[in-house]
Amino acid sequence: MDINLIQTQIESDLSAVTTAVALEEVRVKYLGRKGLLAELTGAIPGLPVEQRGAFGKEVNALKNKLLNLIAEKEKVLKNSGSVLKKENLDLGMPGIAQELGSIHPITQIIDEICAIFTRMGFSIVRGPEIETEYNNFTGLNIPLEHPSRDAFDTFYLKNYSKFLLRSHTSPVQVRAMKAHKPPLAIVVPGRVYRPDAVDASHLFMFHQIEGFLVDENIKFSDLKGILELFAKSVFGQEIKMRFRPHFFPFTEPSAEVDISCIICKGKGCSVCGRKGWLEILGAGMIHPNVFKQVGYNPEKYTGFAFGMGVERIAMLKYGINDIRLFFENDLRFLKQF
Repeated sequence: MDINLIQTQIESDLSAVTTAVALEEVRVKYLGRKGLLAELTGAIPGLPVEQRGAFGKEVNALKNKLLNLIAEKEKVLKNSGSVLKKENLDLGMPGIAQELGSIHPITQIIDEICAIFTRMGFSIVRGPEIETEYNNFTGLNIPLEHPSRDAFDTFYLKNYSKFLLRSHTSPVQVRAMKAHKPPLAIVVPGRVYRPDAVDASHLFMFHQIEGFLVDENIKFSDLKGILELFAKSVFGQEIKMRFRPHFFPFTEPSAEVDISCIICKGKGCSVCGRKGWLEILGAGMIHPNVFKQVGYNPEKYTGFAFGMGVERIAMLKYGINDIRLFFENDLRFLKQF
């Protein structure tokens, strides 16, 4: 091979280069693993012994020459701005911004709440959104004829009357207790579905977090202590908390849990309806009938359960007055978080 002819060809190719992409193509053509210089080096062993040394020196000299020429061309392209001209880039035009996404506020609240309870020793467990009628109702002490079932009856699957979209995350309580023996301390985040008319405070799909703890000698005071720690971790140490008697079919006794209004500090305002209190969740001691359904001895074990709407917690914490804002994908709203 004529080394001088190859050098001339290299100089000709480099003189035609006007972009960084074209320069890289020339580099690969001559210096790549299958490039021309690799072929020249591979041909050396086939030459007569007396020619190998001289030819090898010429190939090395050509390689060094090429490296220098490429380096000089790179400087020329950077200094002249010809790369921009060739690729028709207009520095005066605004670029297309690649906006960074952020974690949705509902996901932020779920993560925050779960983190609080995991620090207290709870485990996070998730369950299916398509549930059996037994797990969603009967196993939680809500038989077919129970009047409270009307408020929970949800979307049944066509042709599968025993399967439905769960109306709360509590079915995981039944699943977990059937699969494991006490002690248990679990929180269950997830989507739930109810046939509610959509308005500023209701949706047919929303998020809940269920929590429950089962062991020997669990008392209502344990429930109060854990929920107070949770509430103060989310809403601030200065809030007050109260329990109001209520009815839930799967707990007895049951209570609604309120905190002092975080806006007016309990004095009364439009957010709390002039009452000074905000409802945040429901809770109670797990009903003995639920223990019987899962095979636990209610004479030996006791436990408590609580459940909260994640959207409600987020609305209270961030001062949001319409639940629909979470799902409209309006960037003006989401960018605030």
